Amino acid sequence: MGPSSQRVDAVLGIDIGSTNVKVVALDAAGHVVARVRRATPRPAEDPSIDAALLFDTIEEMALAACGDHYTVTAACAAGVGEDGVLVDTALTPLTRALAWFDPRRTELLQALRPGLGPDDGIGTSTDAARTMIGWAWARSLPGTERAASWVALTDYVACRWSDTAFLSDTLAARTGAWRPLARTWLDARVEATLGSLDLLPPVLPTGTTVGELSSRRLTEAGVLAHGALVVAGGHDHPVGGWGVDRLHPGAVLDSMGTAEVVVAQTPAAPTPETQAVDVSPGIHNPTGATVLRVEELARNIQWASRDPDVAHAVNRLISGSAAPDSCLHSHAFHPGAAGGRPPSYAPDAPTEPLSRASAVLGALASLGENAITAVQALTTAHAPVYTAGGWARSQGWIDIKRAVTGREPQVIAEPEVTAVGAALLAAHALGWKPDTARALGTSPKTPANTAS
Repeated sequence: MGPSSQRVDAVLGIDIGSTNVKVVALDAAGHVVARVRRATPRPAEDPSIDAALLFDTIEEMALAACGDHYTVTAACAAGVGEDGVLVDTALTPLTRALAWFDPRRTELLQALRPGLGPDDGIGTSTDAARTMIGWAWARSLPGTERAASWVALTDYVACRWSDTAFLSDTLAARTGAWRPLARTWLDARVEATLGSLDLLPPVLPTGTTVGELSSRRLTEAGVLAHGALVVAGGHDHPVGGWGVDRLHPGAVLDSMGTAEVVVAQTPAAPTPETQAVDVSPGIHNPTGATVLRVEELARNIQWASRDPDVAHAVNRLISGSAAPDSCLHSHAFHPGAAGGRPPSYAPDAPTEPLSRASAVLGALASLGENAITAVQALTTAHAPVYTAGGWARSQGWIDIKRAVTGREPQVIAEPEVTAVGAALLAAHALGWKPDTARALGTSPKTPANTAS
């Protein structure tokens, strides 16, 4: 059965997150006309993901988003940067995807580190979250001798729909074994973890048309347009940042959720001496790059919240039901740092809960400002900063950011910036010119249909 003549063409943007999967449908004018959100399917006893089950979940969500009204003309998926699976020649997963936060990764890295060799030009740190740690874990499992390729979890749905194994370049940049500016693999690192360069699929630039979208399930439901396209997505933060870049070239996205991630497209590639940011390829930006910096929010808040009185004060400050005291501008709290250094209070830190909560949130606001400064220095002069994510919808936190940084936040209303960024990439591949401000909620738009 073909798609109904009454249906309206739309593109799908998919965000595969650690906790939730989100699908949005975007029409040619830039209206988000439907959105679906479901928990990322993980077994209760194991944080790893069955990629085949994830694929089925996303197809169900695509059907829910289209309903009786929309036809899929292109689709693009973005999401978690480091998880993936080994697949056979039919793209059937041979392993589950080891989650980027799985504690087993730390021990694996310690065992592998002596044989990894140099990290010249990889554009990010060598830590336990890198994809290459998942490579080594997967290769140790029984049955993987039949592996034909490695596929990133985020790319898996696109690989299945296009019947093509590939790796988006913004995800290759998260492996710890790829030079994003030179676009070459560090052979020694690949061989030490994955075992063979032959298991690496072609690396495609994010935004590339991979092929036609083939899905029996979507076709039989009448929601798939003839010649619908699959578009390579990639790492969630660069894709969301690219969408914001469409509002204003060089714009900085300050996305605040579990972590604060600051990302932008740069007009030129950073020099090798740039150590303050992670670097991945630019999106539709061949002479530039994507730069991002990550600072922890949730881990610091959780540490401070071990004291229930401080936790209560933090919640009141974030919501705006209480005002911070002068400790907002103190150095009484030292945030945790990469590498596992725990948070701490200064020896002379106050003991009053409101003062401690003020010190914690002030320090985190300053940390985020440092990240913005580092990223903004690499993009266009006077680039605007847009704020998004769950914390951006907490008025007290926005007020604290303003008080600490002196910046007037420009808040993006759209809650699913990555999914919309992916949809905009799909629209771009079709030659559509949707209104980005409308899509991201920075101008009035028609409310979307929402399905659970």
